[in-house]
Amino acid sequence: MKMRRSLGERIFQPVNIVFLLLVTLLCVLPFVYLLSVSLSSKTAVSTGQVFLWPKDFTFEAYKFLYEKPEFLRSFLVSVVRVVLGTSINMLLVVLTAYPLSKPASKFRAKNVYTWFFVVTMFLSGGMVPTYILIKELGLLDSIWALILPGALNVWNMVLLMNFFRQVPVELEESALLDGAGHLTILFKVYLPVSLPALATILLFTIVGHWNAWFDGILYINSPSKYPLQTYLATIVQDANMSNMRNLSEEKLQQLAVLSDKSVRIAQIFLGALPIMLVYPFLQKYFIKGLVVGSVKG
Repeated sequence: MKMRRSLGERIFQPVNIVFLLLVTLLCVLPFVYLLSVSLSSKTAVSTGQVFLWPKDFTFEAYKFLYEKPEFLRSFLVSVVRVVLGTSINMLLVVLTAYPLSKPASKFRAKNVYTWFFVVTMFLSGGMVPTYILIKELGLLDSIWALILPGALNVWNMVLLMNFFRQVPVELEESALLDGAGHLTILFKVYLPVSLPALATILLFTIVGHWNAWFDGILYINSPSKYPLQTYLATIVQDANMSNMRNLSEEKLQQLAVLSDKSVRIAQIFLGALPIMLVYPFLQKYFIKGLVVGSVKG
């Protein structure tokens, strides 16, 4: 039997669809514009002829970047940072969240450790003391200066800790009866049933490492070791590509037919592309992991 919808429900559905389409367009159109500008000629860009479709289609901006060692080197630094940083972050978050998810009857020092970590979410040493610490540890101008200071993200730890609390205690008890230790229970019982939370934290961590730029300016002295976003920040600040040094004759000929805006936008688009490619694979877990992990059971 088909239920009859009220007038309000019949009005709400098309209005909701139109609203969501508008929100989607607001999110997508800026990327379409960036892509169009990066694929357009210098004349079309400088005269403002480009909007949502490339004008005088060309790949010269991307060809220029492909042959540019600074861009490729910084891209590789960011890839290394994401791989190392994400691996360390996820390992520490999992190993910390598991014991803190236990009740106080099983882990008596739980509250002490929980407050020890949570306080750092609201209080920090500050920029200058942190810089001095990293300098004294000999981490300046190395990839570890970008990874180790944020090796344990407390927010992600709390998210996973609350998700672990949702795991039925009977699963752990049955594993204990079978002779499993805590590491076995963690990796063979808790983690397989916590994929939504793990995917959410993984996405947060990857995006955080990939988009970070300010720590590169603070802790990296050699421009050749800049991660991609730090490199892009320094390039975008210099709007005049003619000031670039050590350009070959071939590069100068490329610049003659390229807009500096096209090249900068191509760099920004390529910088955002990896995250846009990763997100669809994790999206199905994202909402469930964020909602369930944020609510204490």
